[in-house]
Amino acid sequence: MSISTPGGPERRPTVVSTGKKPAAGRPASGAKAGSGKPAGPPRAGGKGPRKPVTPVKVSQGRAWGPIALFVAVGVLAAGIIGYGAWASFQGAKPWDKRANAIDGISNIRKSDPESLKYESHKSGPLTWKYSPPVGGVHNAAWQNCMGDVYDAPIANEHAVHSLEHGAVWITYRPDLPKDQVDKLAGKVRGVEKMLMSPYEGLDKPISLQAWGYQLKLDNADDSRIDEFIKDLRVNASAEGPTALCNTGITATGTTPRELQQQPPTQ
Repeated sequence: MSISTPGGPERRPTVVSTGKKPAAGRPASGAKAGSGKPAGPPRAGGKGPRKPVTPVKVSQGRAWGPIALFVAVGVLAAGIIGYGAWASFQGAKPWDKRANAIDGISNIRKSDPESLKYESHKSGPLTWKYSPPVGGVHNAAWQNCMGDVYDAPIANEHAVHSLEHGAVWITYRPDLPKDQVDKLAGKVRGVEKMLMSPYEGLDKPISLQAWGYQLKLDNADDSRIDEFIKDLRVNASAEGPTALCNTGITATGTTPRELQQQPPTQ
């Protein structure tokens, strides 16, 4: 037996409308388009969900202090390396090339080599073209040059022989101030192949001699003194580095020693 719904054919459930229709293309309230999730709760005042806030980047100025320090350190390091390379190159030069580069030096070996020649040792007083002499003929005895500082003039005849052995002879005017004399003595005293003495008639306060080289200066603070000593001591020897500087004449006086030892003539 069949049962039928009163009132006629079967009815569909009644749909109650709220009176609002969703806008075209928009999903119904309470769901996001394309998602199966319900929308978040509405904001107070009826507004929709809060949008995420994009962080604001704050621009800061460059830290110039560390950058400047880094640049300064780099420049200093480059300078040190450059100077080391230059010094190494300078040190690699032959000694005579370094000596020729000293400002104001006189290279008699090059300009007047004939004045340095001699055939044998000679006794008695001798004469030279240059004052103080820088080489050439001399007595058989040399002046002791083991860092000797003489407080009175010495004989050229002995001093030139010391130059031949590779010594640097520092001479100075007798009226040179004591502090200047002391500075010169500090470069000589106790250093082998060095000697020093006052010298009358110099055209400059200080004059340095090595065999075939001369440098005249105004004061003992001149850095060229150290350059002259470094480049020419021992190197300028006309007899090689093994030539002696000890067992020489230690007496002062401008007359050659063999004449000083002779009794006066009648």
